[in-house]
Amino acid sequence: MFTGIVAELGTVASVIETPTGRRIEIEGGGLVADMNLGDSIAVNGVCLTAVAIAGSCVTVDIVQESLDRSNLGLLTAGSRIDLERPMAASGRFDGHIVQGHVDGVGTVETIVPEGDAVRMRITLSQTLARYVVEKGSVTVDGVSLTVTAVGSEPWLEIVLIPHTLEVTVLGRRGPGDKVNLETDVLAKYVERLMSS
Repeated sequence: MFTGIVAELGTVASVIETPTGRRIEIEGGGLVADMNLGDSIAVNGVCLTAVAIAGSCVTVDIVQESLDRSNLGLLTAGSRIDLERPMAASGRFDGHIVQGHVDGVGTVETIVPEGDAVRMRITLSQTLARYVVEKGSVTVDGVSLTVTAVGSEPWLEIVLIPHTLEVTVLGRRGPGDKVNLETDVLAKYVERLMSS
C-alpha cells in the first residue's frame, strides 16, 4: 500500500520492448538504496516490482494490462517520473489509501495560476468520474490530492501548491498531457456492495 506522497522525482534511463510489454530502467537516487529484488515501487502511481537493482537504478517490467490503463507506455529515456516506496507498517500515514492500481488515464485540460499555486482541470471517463467527489481524494500520477471541484462533462479539478509543482511530475504537465488516475478504493467497494 502507498500513501500518494512522492518520495523522489526519478528519470527513465532506458526502455526495452519485451514479449509481454516493456522493461524500464529507472534512475531513482537514494530511494533505491535499501531496495531488494521483488520489492514494490510506485511509478507515476503504478505499483511495479523490482526485477533488477544496480547502484541507484532499479529495473521494472510493465505488462500490457498496465500499459493499457496508464501513461507508462508514453515513457521514453529521459522521462521524469514520480516514485514512491510502499508505506512501512510503522510509518506515518500522510496521504490517503493508494493501492498503486491505476484505474485509467485522464487528460490535462487547463492549468490556471492562482497566486503561486495552480488549478489543474483534468477530463476523465464517466466510468471513473462516478467515483470522484468534491473534497474527496484522488491520485494523479501517484500524487495524493484533494478534489476541489467536479463537472458533469466529466472533469475534476485539483489545486497544486508550489512544493508539489517542484517535486513531482505534475509541475511539468501541460494541456493535452495524459495523467494516471486512481480513484478512492472505498467508493468502488461501496458501489460493489450496494449492487449486490
